[in-house]
Parts: sequence; C-alpha cells; structure tokens
Amino acid sequence: MNLNSTHQISHDRKRPTTPTEGIQLMADLFDCQGDVNLLQHLEPLRHACLHAVQSASLTIVGERFHQFEPAGVTGVILLAESHVAIHTWPEQRFVSLDIYVCHFSADNTDKAEQLLQHLIQTFDSRQTNVHRQTRGRPTRIHPAI
Repeated sequence: MNLNSTHQISHDRKRPTTPTEGIQLMADLFDCQGDVNLLQHLEPLRHACLHAVQSASLTIVGERFHQFEPAGVTGVILLAESHVAIHTWPEQRFVSLDIYVCHFSADNTDKAEQLLQHLIQTFDSRQTNVHRQTRGRPTRIHPAI
C-alpha cells in the first residue's frame, strides 16, 4: 500500500486544547482490490462500515446509506463523537472516506486512526491518500507591532 499523508495534528495528543477540538481524516482509496460487493451494494458496505466503527470502540447513534443504480453506495454513520461518511465508485474501484471525531471527553485520535486503517484493509486499497486536519481549535492571531 502506498500511503501519502498530510499531518496537521496536535503534538500533545493526550490533552486537547479545547473541548471542541477533534480530528478529521479524509481519505481517497484507489485501486481497491477487496470484495467488489463492498463497492457495489448497500448491505455488504453497511455491514463492513458498522463493524469497523464498532471495532474502533466509537459510539453509533444513527446511520443512513443509499444504493445507486446500477451500482455504488453513499453512506453516513452518525457517531456520538461525530461522523463517518463513505462514497463508492465501483467502476473506478475507488472509495472516498471522511472520518471526523471530536475530543469532548477524551482524545479519540487513536480510535479514528484505527477505524481508518480497518477500512483501508477492508477495501484492500493499493494507493491511499490521507489528509489529517485538527478541527475546533482557534487560530492564534498575533497583533502587529
């Protein structure tokens, strides 16, 4: 797997600086060689995503998936911690992922990363581009002197 990545996360992952802080992981999974049914059909994708979220010990509060014709799926899983969104293009063997978790009561970065790795392995992506972005932290503005 070729993993390209942009890192923009807090170096002090033990203590988020604000209760609104979180991490967003945006991933493009190319050349997915896993089970094509995951890319084409709602139920196998839904089951795999729910399993991955539960394996990462995140809290599911809702979900919605939509089947496209003739194939392809878009879905979102609402989490107590925030959300997971997924979109598949079976004809391109491509998956787009958006995982966002806040750190209101604990730093959930490791859970988000575990979820991402689980999904990358599930789809057997041969090239994955990941962008990591810290969210919910105010930008410090230094006054001009």
